[in-house]
Amino acid sequence: MSSTHSVAMEHHKDYTGSKIGIWLFLITEVLLFGGLFLLYAVYRSNYTEDFHNAADELDTMVGAANTVILLTSSLSMALSIAAIHHGNRKLAIIMLVLTILFGGCFMVNKYFEWGAKISHGIYPGSTTLGHHPQGEIIFFGLYFTMTGLHGLHVIVGMVLLTVMLFKVMGQPRSQVQFVDGHGLEKMRGGKLVFKDRAGAEVWTSEEMDDSVQRISLNVKFWPVKKRFHVADYVQLENSGLYWHIVDVIWIFLFPLFYLIT
Repeated sequence: MSSTHSVAMEHHKDYTGSKIGIWLFLITEVLLFGGLFLLYAVYRSNYTEDFHNAADELDTMVGAANTVILLTSSLSMALSIAAIHHGNRKLAIIMLVLTILFGGCFMVNKYFEWGAKISHGIYPGSTTLGHHPQGEIIFFGLYFTMTGLHGLHVIVGMVLLTVMLFKVMGQPRSQVQFVDGHGLEKMRGGKLVFKDRAGAEVWTSEEMDDSVQRISLNVKFWPVKKRFHVADYVQLENSGLYWHIVDVIWIFLFPLFYLIT
C-alpha cells in the first residue's frame, strides 16, 4: 500500500497552481514594461519636438514588418495549442516550428536595425549622439533599453518554445525483439518483411538460409497511445501566454517609437 501511494504522489501535478503562477509572472512583466511606458510618457511630454525628430530616424517599414511577423507568430502559436487539444501532434509541431521561425525573423530584423543605428554612431554613450539635443538622447536611450529588453524576452520565448517542441514531439521508444529456434525455422527460404500502418513495405531482408541462426530486431517507433497528457496542454498553453504577452508589448512599442511622427 505504501509503495502504491508514493508512486501516485510522485506523478501528481498541480495544474491549477501552474496556471496561477504563469499569470502572476505575466503581471510582473506588465508592471516592468508599464513603468518604462510611464517613464517614456513623462519624457515625451517634456521633449515632444525632440522625440518627433528622433523618431524620424527610425525605419517605420522595418517596425511594421516586425509587427506583422509577431502578430502572425501569435496566430501560429494559437493554432499549435488548438492542434494539441484536437490530438493533432503533427500540426502542433508544424505551428510551433513556424512560431520559432517567426521569432527568429523578428530578431534578424532587429539585428540589422540596431546595426544600422550603431554604425551611424547613434547609441547610448556615443560621441555622435552626444551632440544631439537632450530629448533625442533620452529618446534613443529609451529606444535601445525598451526594444532591447523586449528582444531579450523574444529570445527567452524562442528557447521556451523549443523546449515545448521537443516535449510535443515526445521521445521515440525502442523495442528489441529476437527470432530464433522454431520461429526462425518457419522463415527458412523466405524473407522477413516490415510494413507500416498503411501496409506499405518499409524494409525487406535477404532470403534466410541455414547460415542464419538468430535475428535481432531493434525497432524504434513513436508512441501512439496516450501521446498527449494534461501536462502537454498546460505547459504549452503557459508558453503560449508568455509568447502572447511579448507580442502585446511590441504592439505598444511600435507606435510609441515608430509612429509618433
